[in-house]
This record gives sequence, structure tokens and C-alpha cells, in this order.
Amino acid sequence: MSAVATLTAPWRGLSRTVWILVVARAVNKLGAFTLPFLGVVLTVEFGASLGQTGLILAVFGAATIPSRLLGGHLADRLGRRRTIVFGLTGCAISQLWIALSHTLWSAVFATILLGLAFEIYEPPSQAMIADVTEPADRPAAYGLYSAALAAAGVLAGLLAAAISHGDLRWLFVADAITCLSCAALVALALPADARLGREASAPGATSGPLQQQPVEVGSQVSVWRDRRLLLLLAGGTVFATIYMQIIIGLPLTLVAQGLPKSGIGIILAISAITLIAAQRLLRVQNLDDSRSIAIGYVLLAAGLVVCAVAGNLALFVIASILWSLGDLFLLTRYLTQASGLAPDQARGRYLAVFGLSWGIATTIAPLTVTQLLENVGPTGLWLTSAAVAVALAVLQPWFRKRLAPA
Repeated sequence: MSAVATLTAPWRGLSRTVWILVVARAVNKLGAFTLPFLGVVLTVEFGASLGQTGLILAVFGAATIPSRLLGGHLADRLGRRRTIVFGLTGCAISQLWIALSHTLWSAVFATILLGLAFEIYEPPSQAMIADVTEPADRPAAYGLYSAALAAAGVLAGLLAAAISHGDLRWLFVADAITCLSCAALVALALPADARLGREASAPGATSGPLQQQPVEVGSQVSVWRDRRLLLLLAGGTVFATIYMQIIIGLPLTLVAQGLPKSGIGIILAISAITLIAAQRLLRVQNLDDSRSIAIGYVLLAAGLVVCAVAGNLALFVIASILWSLGDLFLLTRYLTQASGLAPDQARGRYLAVFGLSWGIATTIAPLTVTQLLENVGPTGLWLTSAAVAVALAVLQPWFRKRLAPA
């Protein structure tokens, strides 16, 4: 078997739509490096104080929550492809607005607009994967999606390092270009959205996960009344908070340990490679969502414990391999569960509500990380996070019973 065939074996049989969507999002991810630089640009280029910058970034984070909800609503009403293109175009316009701004207030308005557009394309992207994929293949499909974004993220870091030597505004121009490139690929290569309310009743129409389902106009499915979804949102929010604590707390831990800052890039690269190389694990038979999530939390906890005792870069790399293996199970299986709960005509909204876990986590994690580091230090931060992960692993049978169909 050739190297290419071996590499792609875990994803053999996935539909062309999934591959196109993954390639398009990877292109977009290549330019998704502006967020870490946004605070620097507001402070250095526009003269914002640290207090003003913190407030602006907080407003940006808050704006991403209605952004995701809007993306889910439009995905079910307007169509998956149209919503993806709309969201990416909005991001591009906002990025260019920031790059071309001459005053702080102009940059602030552009930043708020960016937040409102930032998450629109995620719910339709995730819903489209579920639309065209058999339930048994969804972990592999979401795994491919995550692996492609991780790999593109590593390349994005290298690209950002090259561009950031000049004017930082060019980072936003580059991000806008990748957003528009992704939107063009989606518009030209993905199948057109079904006409609403017409194909559903057409003679001989077939249903099933391999055919994108038309959305029924005026669907009265109440997403917020589904207790199973809200329970899944609660569990997903805890996981997302741990995940964001790693993103925020790891650089601070390396600094506290006196290790080189360049180690962050190495650790993130190893993490991305792990996510790609371990995709075959998603095809393991006799593992339902609940068992897979339990395994994921055990691996995540193991990585966090190693991180708590690590005193050199090699141990942090081992920790990243362990928690990345955990993330592999958790990211894919949570999305599989959320898409499985949803009726066809409400899948975008279900995934949007579940995706709020990341907006909440992005708000909570900076507070928990800084408080734990100040009061119990890096070791306490990682051991506390590991204990929460173990508790969630133990609770999975309880979650399984309550997430089962009525």
C-alpha cells in the first residue's frame, strides 16, 4: 500500500462533499492567525490602552456567541452553502476594514463586526458533514475536519511569523484573502442548497444521511427545550474550558518554568501531528460515543498530570501527545452526539447551541487559569483540570442514560 493510501485509509469512503469542505476550511485556516495579534494591533497601531484593549476583546468574544446562533439559524433556513459563504465574506470584510482603519473607533466597529461574523460558518459546516455522512462514519469525518484544521494551523503559525516582521495590518489582509478563497471554493465546488420545502415532498425523493436534506420552512422544532442537548452542552462546556485552559495556561507555565517560548510552537506542532497520525483510532469497533468520550477524558487527564510534573520540554511534549489523543476522541464524539440528537430540519441550530460551549469556555478559561496560577501555581492548575477530566470520565455512564432517546 502506498504512503498516500495508508495516510488516507481512515477516511476512505467519505463523500466528496466532506473532502471539499475540509479542503476549503483548511485554506481558510491558513490565514486564521490574526486573533492573537488583534490586541497588539489595537494597542500599537491605534493607541488603545491596555484597559481599552481588554474591553474591546471582551466585546469581540461576547459577539461570537450570537454569531454562532445566527449561523445555526441561517443554516436551517437559508441553506448550508449560502450561510458558509455569507459568514466567510463577512469575516473578510471585517478583516479588511481593520487593516484599512485610521482611527481607534473605526477599528473597534470593525472588531465588533468581525465577532458577529466570526462563528457563522461553523454550524453549517458541521451540519453539512452530518447531512452527507452515515452516523457510523461521522467520527472519522469530524476527525478529518479537525486534523485538517490542526495541520493548517501549524502552517498558519509559520506564515504569521513571516508576515509579522512587517506591518501587522498585512496579517488581516492575508486572513481576508484566505476567507474569500474559502468562500469561492465552497460556492463553486459544493452542491447547491436544496430548494426549501419542495424536494421534501417530491415523488421518489429519498432520505438519509447521504443526501443533504431540504430544510422545512417554518419548522417549529424548539432547540432550547431539548434537555438532552442542554445536558450535552453542559458537558461540552466543561471540556471546552479545559481545552482553552491548555491553550491559555501552557505558555504561562513554560514561562514560569523558565523554558524557551519557542517551545510552544514545537508542542503545538506535535499536537497537530498526533491528531493526524492517530486518526485510525476513530475507526476502532465496539466503541460507542460514551465509551469513546470516557477514554478521551482518561487520556486528557493523563496528559494534564504529566504537564503538572513536567520540568523540561520533553515531558511537555509527552503531555501534549496524551492530551491530543484525548482531544481526538472528545472533539469528534461530542460533535457526533450533537448531530445525532438533532432532527434533520434543525441540525444547524442544534450544532450552533452545542457550539456555544466554546464561547462560554473562551470567557471562563482566562479567569480560571489566572486565578489558579495565582493561588496554587502551575501544578495546581493542571492537577485540578485533571481531576475534573477524571470526574467526567466516571460520569459518562450517567450521561449515557440521560442522553438515550426517550
